[in-house]
Amino acid sequence: MGKRYAAFEALPLGAIKPEQWLRDQLRIQADGLTGHLEEHWADVGPDNGWLGGKGESWERGPYYLDGLLPLAYLLEDERLIAKANRWIEWALASQREDGSFGPDRIETVNGDVDKEQDWWHYMIMLKVMTQYEEATGDERVVPFLSSYFRYVRGRIAKQPLRGWAQARGMEMLLSIHWLYRKTGEEGLKELAGIVAEQTTDWTGVFRDFPFWRKVEQWDWKTHVVNVAMGMKAPGVLYELTGDSREREAVHRGIDSLMTHHGQAHGMFSGDEWLSGTHPSQGVELCAVVEYMFSMEQLTRAFGEGRFGDILEKVAFNALPAAISRDWTSHQYDQQVNQIVCNVAPRDWSNGDEANLFGLEPNFGCCTANMHQGWPKLVAHLWMRDGEGGLAAVSYAPCTVTAQVGAGGSAAEAIVKVRGNYPFRESVDIELALERPAEFAISLRIPEWCERPAAEVNGEETALTIEKGYAKLRREWSNGDRLTLHLPMRVKTVTRNLLAVSVERGPLVYALPIRENWQLLQRREKFHDWEVYPGSPWKYGLLADSEYEAELSDVACQPFDASHPPVRLKAKGRLVRDWKMEGNNAGTPPMHPRADGQPIEDLELVPYGGAKLRIAEFPTIGHPLEARNHL
Repeated sequence: MGKRYAAFEALPLGAIKPEQWLRDQLRIQADGLTGHLEEHWADVGPDNGWLGGKGESWERGPYYLDGLLPLAYLLEDERLIAKANRWIEWALASQREDGSFGPDRIETVNGDVDKEQDWWHYMIMLKVMTQYEEATGDERVVPFLSSYFRYVRGRIAKQPLRGWAQARGMEMLLSIHWLYRKTGEEGLKELAGIVAEQTTDWTGVFRDFPFWRKVEQWDWKTHVVNVAMGMKAPGVLYELTGDSREREAVHRGIDSLMTHHGQAHGMFSGDEWLSGTHPSQGVELCAVVEYMFSMEQLTRAFGEGRFGDILEKVAFNALPAAISRDWTSHQYDQQVNQIVCNVAPRDWSNGDEANLFGLEPNFGCCTANMHQGWPKLVAHLWMRDGEGGLAAVSYAPCTVTAQVGAGGSAAEAIVKVRGNYPFRESVDIELALERPAEFAISLRIPEWCERPAAEVNGEETALTIEKGYAKLRREWSNGDRLTLHLPMRVKTVTRNLLAVSVERGPLVYALPIRENWQLLQRREKFHDWEVYPGSPWKYGLLADSEYEAELSDVACQPFDASHPPVRLKAKGRLVRDWKMEGNNAGTPPMHPRADGQPIEDLELVPYGGAKLRIAEFPTIGHPLEARNHL
């Protein structure tokens, strides 16, 4: 630390507010599980150890708060703010003379009391505290953190990171970096080096990735949530050292993960451990939200558009797919090809309930941790570029308030982003400035977009793209308007055994299967459900199918297969020999038997809205398909 290596700077929580469909999404979340979980789930209820109770006192309270707090302040919801602040006030008041804080004892939901120092759950609460300070300016937070890190420095040599904390030490580094930027305390540099040394060598894991197949046994380095978190580690270390090898390791790691475990929704598989590329293997919701946060941190560290591309694909597909439309239930594991959600054994390392929709299917970590996905996306939609300018990470609708320009010419800017992206191709950006200012707006140009175009006040402007960004530097004035056109061409992506997925822009499209929701367990508010299919699913797509996009109004909940804002028309046939295997859709056949089946008009919808779906299709009539050459 000392020299600044990070390409971008995150804006403080609250500087970016959601608008249009994105604000609706946060409101649905607040009215569902996030806003009412304390009232219906004892693990984060009044007896939680992080509220002074005798219940669970490990990660679940901090996990929950890590999503509840930013949601509350982004929505400016006084009820939720009061709810979040109860946890904050207890944590601040719990600090002891030596700088330690938190519950007196560590007890998990299984009743295990850990008598040795476990640093992991404190790391989550540290991230919560930094967000709280940004949102409120509470002057107690910085000395609170400084005191705690002095406590850590005095003990971490004898009580080093281990287990979860060792695999996730970069989460503590984020808070150390944050505090150093605030205070410049030299002792934090030394502590950062110690924490980095004790953390799993994710740079080595990703640089020479050794996990080429589905993993069958426990390992800290293949646990899917650890991997999703670990992806940010080279970026966090880069902020410490400026070593270009960290950047190389990140790209090699992403490439390897997607080659050996990648799935159509932008995530790698992991129904607990890395699980290969089969479209019926699951991926844990905890991994989805943590991978999003890693992409946000990698964008900040390296300033490259690729990480924004991944962030959008995961956020707009994998995240909503695993949560019910009304935010009253969620899945532990989702599947790309998901034809039934029921209690049944699957070839996963999880239990028989992992793909149910419910309050706590399989295990409660996702029940606690899922809440950070949308709020943290909002908080990282735009960043500072370190030179008085702004950089767009994603074009989801929002309003940004930030200082722009440099020195005496700096001015406050309000940037309004509209257009209902990613369901539409054009983004409208309007600036409100207290006075004219010269600065750059860096526009992320997605890799999927072949012919981007931009206009400033109605006049076309040239785009020169570097590292996925086009930088427009000029003197901007109050009322200036910037329009970005990102044409979305439908494309098919070839996957294993000639199967394909279908994409348009950052959205993946799926064949929705009619959903029959069957109540499994009734509770006061958050029930458990099985979901059974009510329409055929064994469809392949014609190799020469043409795709036509049809637009509809963007509803309050756009991730709803019955009212999608975009539909794709396609051609397909039923495949007779596509089997179920182990209570899942089997491998999409490389030689699909569709002879004699009529060609049917199929309607594909955004992946995130279809809770039962096929999103990796057999290809019928592929030029390489062996039947064509018999």
